[in-house]
Amino acid sequence: MSWLEVIHPGVQSSVQDSGRRGYRHHGLAAGGALDLISFTWANKLLNNPRHAACLEIMLGGFRAIAHGSLQIAITGARTSVAVNGEPVELWRTLNLNDGDELTISHSVHNRLIYLAVAGGLDSPEQFGSRTVVVREKLEGRGPIKAGDKLVPREPQRKVPSREVPAHQRSDFSSEVVIGLIPGYQYTQFQRSDILRLTTSSYTVSDQSDRMGFRLQGKALDCPPPGIISEGIAHGSVQIPGDGQPIVLLNDGQTIGGYPKPGVVPILDCSRLAQQLPGDRVRFELCDLATAQNQRRLFELHYQNTRWCQNGQALEWL
Repeated sequence: MSWLEVIHPGVQSSVQDSGRRGYRHHGLAAGGALDLISFTWANKLLNNPRHAACLEIMLGGFRAIAHGSLQIAITGARTSVAVNGEPVELWRTLNLNDGDELTISHSVHNRLIYLAVAGGLDSPEQFGSRTVVVREKLEGRGPIKAGDKLVPREPQRKVPSREVPAHQRSDFSSEVVIGLIPGYQYTQFQRSDILRLTTSSYTVSDQSDRMGFRLQGKALDCPPPGIISEGIAHGSVQIPGDGQPIVLLNDGQTIGGYPKPGVVPILDCSRLAQQLPGDRVRFELCDLATAQNQRRLFELHYQNTRWCQNGQALEWL
């Protein structure tokens, strides 16, 4: 059996898959990988099942030792990765041999790094998912600690060397533009406030985490008053009394009483989740059909493409 021994987990590392479904009415957050795009590519590189569990590493600073031979893939934030002190590239497959030391440096540009192993990570499954929501404090569902073993679900099988084409990698270098699908209390907001929300630039607050991202910028003048608490979707944009938007993410609460002009599409939430405090974000209005089509194309690309023999591109089946 092959596995990775965690020497240092970094700021926070946790096992994440694509999240739980059908349990929000019990008060359980969906959880799952914050950056669905990087998470999905890590699994695609290894031909893993679509929802296979990976390790989500926040801000890097991770170190582990391989026991036996492993094939892994690392995607996400721009950072330095090394095996036995020798630099290696992200967004590609990587072979580890027994005794190899994997080091992922601290990221200074983005937030999240994903480490996948061939076959996916094996960990306890609860409520139909292996995802970890730290704040829920479910038994045996905490962050990764030094000394933990990261064990693949399946015996290791090597795939040919592969690399995500440069034009298909996430670009985290520019101001992030995220869509806003009108909904919830949209019609109760003043037109001037909707214009302010969708024409202003905001910065990510240091009070941002897996529950939600607080944004700072031009406050809305007259948001509607608080409402009776209601169910909240992933990506909902809350406007509390200070007029500053909060985008709720994977570990967000399931109900809330702040008014909401709309919802950010999941793929845009992935781009937002990679941003660090001080990074700039801008909203733009989008329609539901466009967001749905983008998500459908994203899922079809995973299911209906295969790697070319040279491992440098994909082709549609």
